[in-house]
Amino acid sequence: MTADHAALWQRDGRAGLAEVLAGEWDLIVIGGGISGAGVLLEAARRGLRALLVERRDFAWGTSSRSSKLVHGGLRYLKGGHLRLTAESVREREMLLRAAPGLVEPQGFAFAQYEGARGRRSFLTGLALYDAMAHRREPHWLAADDFLLAAPNVKRDGLAGGIVYTDARTDDARLVLRVLREALDHGAAAVNHLGARELLRAGGRVCGATLASADDGTTYTVRARVVVDATGAWSGALHGQGPRLRPLRGSHLILPAWRLPLARAVSLMHPHDGRPVFAYPWEGATLVGTTDLDHDDGMEREPRITRAEVDYLMAALQAQFPHLQLTDDDVVSTYAGVRPVIAGKEGGAPSQEGREHVAWSSPGLVAIAGGKLTTFRAIALDALRLVKHQLPGWDDPLDACPVFAPVPLPAVPVDVDVDAGTLRRLHGRYGACAAALIDAAGPGELERIPGTETAWAELRWAARSEAVRHLDDLLLRRTRLGLLLRDGGAAHLARIRAICQPELGWDDVHWAREETAYRAHWTLHHGLPHED
Repeated sequence: MTADHAALWQRDGRAGLAEVLAGEWDLIVIGGGISGAGVLLEAARRGLRALLVERRDFAWGTSSRSSKLVHGGLRYLKGGHLRLTAESVREREMLLRAAPGLVEPQGFAFAQYEGARGRRSFLTGLALYDAMAHRREPHWLAADDFLLAAPNVKRDGLAGGIVYTDARTDDARLVLRVLREALDHGAAAVNHLGARELLRAGGRVCGATLASADDGTTYTVRARVVVDATGAWSGALHGQGPRLRPLRGSHLILPAWRLPLARAVSLMHPHDGRPVFAYPWEGATLVGTTDLDHDDGMEREPRITRAEVDYLMAALQAQFPHLQLTDDDVVSTYAGVRPVIAGKEGGAPSQEGREHVAWSSPGLVAIAGGKLTTFRAIALDALRLVKHQLPGWDDPLDACPVFAPVPLPAVPVDVDVDAGTLRRLHGRYGACAAALIDAAGPGELERIPGTETAWAELRWAARSEAVRHLDDLLLRRTRLGLLLRDGGAAHLARIRAICQPELGWDDVHWAREETAYRAHWTLHHGLPHED
């Protein structure tokens, strides 16, 4: 893909942006997170001519800032949300089968201390959880056995512990894999191109005016139906839909050597009894999450507050006292805003449901709420409403595997790549994994120290994944900006050597991007000093 067309991600990169947008579309999807990507894929594989636009970058919003868990929602059972839990478990199992290397099983361990209540109800809930997944596994471990599973937890008063299995992912790479699959079915996706307003004719929506985030160039694009998949920003273009309650979830990332974990450790916060977890992710340890009303406005990028850092550190210090963890151990932070449907007034943030809703008006379909795990179910619900507005399109909308089966890439005999890296590349890049391996320079299939990322992933992203800015590359195409201290500053020289020629940036352009990235990282991913 040439630098001139870097914002346009489609199978035929030779066509210019204006040329591609000029056609008549069946569907325009507004929003490049996991919900929008899911709608694009399910529409394109069913023969619709579909375009996705995202005003910032693919997965820029909530879909790169989640807790990275593909889970059934065990806690939703406690609230009686059986349908949501069953749907989430089904989708989790589907993703585990479809995308090994991208979606992986994650064991959890929950320490139980003398005098604590709730063990019986927890185990009953897990039995139901297992039944939904058609599996059975033991969940109670005596203290000595539990310490083998989670050796660093507080030992005083330990009665034993509960263990169970969910799944984890790299949420941004999941979005990109879904988008890539949609492109294989003929869709197009454009980042840094926002919807300024909806077009209307005869009382119905008939397209959108789109504007480039880089130079303000506008495009008038026609479509039979527009889908609003903007998540926490839902309704801004049309003013319709349920009332949203933006909730902020913030996280810390620590080096694995300072908080070494084989399983995720769940605990109840010593101050308010909320669940908090720490688990191994991408070669580091991820800690989360808070659950607070986000009152900072939706046009400002969310960031962790000093109070949230203190809250999460208090949980770690209570559960792992002998590790003596401090702020100095924090590599990075991130915060995201969840698109939660508002419940009754005055309810606690953590008690809000995670169901999704979809609604329509002539020429428009919108979705809001939901969770990462259920993106396919959300997409199919949206398309059921689209179907009513597209006479002649009669797809049954049966659920099918998200990803087409792709064999492991054949590795040339002279290429040294270990089995773990091969599995990772296969899961993240699907049919593109072989081309990524072929493109790797000498030593680029080695992992970057402190991460599970291969240097070659940087080259492939710069060459083929619509990178417009350095934060696209380091915060979403790869996660190096979260996994390495100071956003990977110590590695920027090698990153530049690999990526600058692929991106076609001259020295002035690179210097400008690097300055902007460092400032952005300090503000949004470093430790805050004051709220």
